[in-house]
Amino acid sequence: MFDNPIFIPGPTNVPERVRRAMNVPMEDQRSPNFPKLTLPIFEDLKRVFKTETGKVFLYPGSGTGAWEAAVTNTLSPGDKVLISRFGQFSHLWGDLLVRHGMDVIALDVEWGEGVPLEDYARILNEDSNHEIKGVFACQNETATGVTSDIAGVRKALDDAGHPAMLYVDGVSSIGSIDFRMDEWGVDLAVSGSQKGFMMPTGLAVLGVSQKAIEASESATCNRCFFSFDDMIKTNKDGYFPYTPATTLLYGLRESLDMIFEEGLENVFARHHRMAEGVRRAVIDGWGLKLAATEPKWYSDTVSAIYVPEGFDAVAVLRIAYERYGLSYGAGLSKVAGKVFRIGHLGRISEIQLLGGIAGAEMAMRDIGIDVQAGSGVAAASEYYRQTAAPIAIAAE
Repeated sequence: MFDNPIFIPGPTNVPERVRRAMNVPMEDQRSPNFPKLTLPIFEDLKRVFKTETGKVFLYPGSGTGAWEAAVTNTLSPGDKVLISRFGQFSHLWGDLLVRHGMDVIALDVEWGEGVPLEDYARILNEDSNHEIKGVFACQNETATGVTSDIAGVRKALDDAGHPAMLYVDGVSSIGSIDFRMDEWGVDLAVSGSQKGFMMPTGLAVLGVSQKAIEASESATCNRCFFSFDDMIKTNKDGYFPYTPATTLLYGLRESLDMIFEEGLENVFARHHRMAEGVRRAVIDGWGLKLAATEPKWYSDTVSAIYVPEGFDAVAVLRIAYERYGLSYGAGLSKVAGKVFRIGHLGRISEIQLLGGIAGAEMAMRDIGIDVQAGSGVAAASEYYRQTAAPIAIAAE
């Protein structure tokens, strides 16, 4: 089978530069030279999270591990927390809170919408005794291709004069969609190596504010592997409390170099442009609907696409994989069999995405979905052509 790109919302395609950077011999993670690698990584991660006052911890694990680290270090069993569920991953974070014994106020929102700011504002204003200790928000819900307004959540907290900590799931947004930890007053920001950082799965990345570090001193959830205290004591000198994923750290170093070479704001702009081309294909070309119900919710890292009534999205995935060697994201939970997802994050280009659009188009036609051949490719390619950076063309 050909080495085709994948079009899932993570793990993303790993650039060749990053793959080569990880091809290193094993080394002593306690050697005097090791901090020359790690200390600059810690500082450069803060640039991506846009924090000067916080810290960024790296754990061997995935985004779920960073979820657990954020919760167990800063909350105690019985603490009241507020979360909204509007997709599989916001639902799972809520489930983690329940399993750790939190008193969870869970707002169920229509899948296709995002964090309900008005409801958050109302609940926070009604909580005059400040019983709510944590407010949780998923910035980018990959199950439905929805991005929420984190600045709006901070405004709701500030308008209510509420001291609760703000927890943000940025697994599929940080490094791809604008995120401002300090400006938005985010206390815990969760990410992972396999999304915008263009890496294999294996690093749980967690941004932590000074307020969250102070909260960890009195929180009573059991923790060991994820202990902030252990990380702080060792990270300050460039080390870890246990064996780190050394090869992944070299990949992360290269990934960060690539991000800064392009420019973080340029990375965000590129993701928006790539996503808009896919949306043009879906809406203007194929005449289909996105799971995100309004443009304000549209995600720049993944698009979830409804197949027409009477068709099974799983069949699209199977045909695409078996006939064309392409992988797309499956619909999850409530939208299983109803949507397929095109991931457009990480190091991906117009030409790669046009291939992904063509493959999805062929697979849909193969199972009888009435989309015109070439319609999605035409809509996307015309948008990409019109928005490409201008170059001088010499006259003949």
